[in-house]
Amino acid sequence: MRLPVLAFRGRGAQGRPADNRTAWLMLAPLLTIILLIVGYPLVRTLYLSFTAGILTAVKVPPRWVGWENYTQALTNPEFLASLWNSAYFTSVSVGLEMILGVLVALLLHQQFRGRKFVRALLILPWAIPTIVNAVMWRWIFNPEFGAFNALLTQTNVLNTYQSWLGEPGLAMNMVILADVWKNYPIVALIALAALQGVPDDVYEAASLDGANAWTRFWRITFPDIVGPLSVALVLRTIEAFKVFDIVFVMTRGGPADSTKTASFHVYQESFTYLRAGSGASYAYIVVLISMLLIGAYMWLLRRQAQGART
Repeated sequence: MRLPVLAFRGRGAQGRPADNRTAWLMLAPLLTIILLIVGYPLVRTLYLSFTAGILTAVKVPPRWVGWENYTQALTNPEFLASLWNSAYFTSVSVGLEMILGVLVALLLHQQFRGRKFVRALLILPWAIPTIVNAVMWRWIFNPEFGAFNALLTQTNVLNTYQSWLGEPGLAMNMVILADVWKNYPIVALIALAALQGVPDDVYEAASLDGANAWTRFWRITFPDIVGPLSVALVLRTIEAFKVFDIVFVMTRGGPADSTKTASFHVYQESFTYLRAGSGASYAYIVVLISMLLIGAYMWLLRRQAQGART
């Protein structure tokens, strides 16, 4: 029996005008909710960024200052330092997550007893809430009775206990370590899923041709997983650049502002110093940088799709 074929007439692939109106009517409730929940705060924050608004002065109309908040933000050494801290946190943490995630994925792709159990354990760090993870690592790095100091002194790596979160040169790296431990599993899972699509006979043929392990990885494995990894890379970069919660719990931006990221600076400006206007301008600068990262993400996806078609 021949199955009926659905065809759209009148407007080609775009469908009929009546169908388009029906689709928009069905989407209208969702779009309204999105505009109310997302659109209004964005517009309100944009307006505040051009004023000298004070968070506690809700009954007093904020004074309009134009671009003054943005010019002050771009010349504020503390904010520029927080942007640098965010960039350092992002580049180091995401880089380590990508490397560690790929290595773990390659290990779990091998055949060994208990592989399914180990794969199930892999997701546990990522499943732990960020606040719980931050509190756990703050206790691990405790200078008096933390497990990290105990491990290093008992193995004779250190002679005395170290204040890991109390020294400017160490604190940011310790926060990065905690973030990497939590987020590398998602990269490993994405890489592991991509590895499942690589045929085993390709590796066997390469081995017969005399290719070593590095050549097989670089010539066969990496080209097949670079697409999913690029998506994971950009998504993790966007998320890491906006980091706030783990910094707030572990260090409160200290010591000496060495771990104060851009998002933490926005929090302090808005809710500690109660300067809602300048805090909104800082927030929008972070949003604009995030939009640039999203644009890079879309460009990578488009380039990947074009490469797949060719």
